[in-house]
Amino acid sequence: MSNTPHTLGDEFPEQMEAIHALKAKSPEFAQVLTEYDEVNDKIHRAEARLDAISEEAEATLRRQRLALKDRIAAALERM
Repeated sequence: MSNTPHTLGDEFPEQMEAIHALKAKSPEFAQVLTEYDEVNDKIHRAEARLDAISEEAEATLRRQRLALKDRIAAALERM
C-alpha cells in the first residue's frame, strides 16, 4: 500500500478554514473529524507495518475512512 497519510489538509486543502469554522460550530462535525483522524492513523500505522492487522481489517478501515470523508465533504457542501 501507499503509506501516505491522508490528513484532512491533504484531502481538503482549499477548505481548511471552513473545516475549522464548522468544527467550532458543530460538535457532531467535530466528532466526525476525530473519527476520521483515528481511522486514518490506524491505516497509516498498518501501512507502515507498525501495527499488524489483517488485509480484511485494513480494507474495513479504508471503507470507514472513505465514508467519513464523504460525510465531511457533504457537510462542507451544506455550508
